[in-house]
Amino acid sequence: MAAFNIIINGKKHQVDADPQMPLLWVIRDIVGLTGTKYGCGIAQCGACTVHIGDLAVRSCMFPVQSVGDDPITTIEGLSEKGDHPVQKAWKEIDVPQCGYCQSGQIMTAVALLKKNPNPTEEEIHRTMTNICRCGTYNRIKKAIKQASQQS
Repeated sequence: MAAFNIIINGKKHQVDADPQMPLLWVIRDIVGLTGTKYGCGIAQCGACTVHIGDLAVRSCMFPVQSVGDDPITTIEGLSEKGDHPVQKAWKEIDVPQCGYCQSGQIMTAVALLKKNPNPTEEEIHRTMTNICRCGTYNRIKKAIKQASQQS
């Protein structure tokens, strides 16, 4: 066990954890933020996506010791009122079906738009590798395009 000082959603947390503990479990089990979901545990599905700095990271395989001083943003910290342009587009397009993967989808989309404010369909397709068992990919793509025009 080791003590780590991490910043999640602008708030400093001191956590005691195994250095190899995946960030996902620190966020969910130690800090108590449950918007970031566990999907596959092997960094393939993207349900656990958070931002470390401006990078989208799959937190289920990212050890807490690797965070360093970079701030972490979870879905809860994206917007206090849920009014980030991507969140608004998600609601307007009615993207979610079951909703389980959506926090990871949104976090990946936000990172894409920070890096590339006006992505092409091909750039969206290449970046959005998160898995949606409900198959809402067309609505996800449409919401990202809409959010890119609102930003």
